Amino acid sequence: MSRRAFCSLVILALAACSPGAPAESAALGPQTPDSGRREVAVFAGGCFWSVEANFEQIPGVVAAVSGFAGGRVANPTYDQVVRGGTGHLEAVQVTFDPARISYRQLVDRFWRTIDPTDPDGQFCDQGASYATAVFASAAQKPAAEASRSVAAARIGAARFVTPVRDAVRFWPAEAYHQDFARLNPARYAGYSRFCGRAARLRAVWGE
Repeated sequence: MSRRAFCSLVILALAACSPGAPAESAALGPQTPDSGRREVAVFAGGCFWSVEANFEQIPGVVAAVSGFAGGRVANPTYDQVVRGGTGHLEAVQVTFDPARISYRQLVDRFWRTIDPTDPDGQFCDQGASYATAVFASAAQKPAAEASRSVAAARIGAARFVTPVRDAVRFWPAEAYHQDFARLNPARYAGYSRFCGRAARLRAVWGE
């Protein structure tokens, strides 16, 4: 069962829910105060529920928003994207405090949460909208490319297919997708186990 099929089972139950805003305080530790500075990064790593959940746990990350990037359609809906033809990838916009975590550190962490050897999707989610990418601004691109080179060398440059792409407009997804893993832990855990994420990541990156 893909994430798309899983969504169809829970969407009616979720439609009545109103997810709260991402909890900024959860990511900020007491030993390093929030500097008040903000920068933004965008990552496509397959299922945006998983990418969002992974980044929200990182100290220095203020917020992570699920959405879409890289396509040709303005303000796309989830249904449009998964049907195909829009060119969008599921993506997550990460807002972070650069005094607490650098952009390079975020990219370094991102690689370990995906299978960058899969050109067709991620885990049980296969299809064009589940492809992976780092969307980097001109200022971010040198750090992103350097990080990619190091990660690719670890598992084999010829096998490493996730690109660094130019930054583009990010479109937030519908409210019921936001903070899905946090607000629906049992449903998300079932999806994640079924997809075999942990086992595949160990196979790619080791323990």
